[in-house]
Amino acid sequence: MSDTSAELEKLFEELIVHQRRKVLAAAQRLNPELTEDDIQQPHDFPELAGSPEWNYEDGLLAGYLAAQMAVRAELRRR
Repeated sequence: MSDTSAELEKLFEELIVHQRRKVLAAAQRLNPELTEDDIQQPHDFPELAGSPEWNYEDGLLAGYLAAQMAVRAELRRR
């Protein structure tokens, strides 16, 4: 792995870890009983499905994960 690849991987991991915490915190503001496993199935919890804030934060997380996969795929092609 090149230095640039390693730096990108580290950056994505930091972004993703931080965003996962934000997603869980937003969920727990709506329902303090929710766990990390619970938020993987948001349709089971109406308070999540109906929350613009939670959906925004979850969408950012999904975007970071998609970008991480795209960068990994591109770096493997080289």
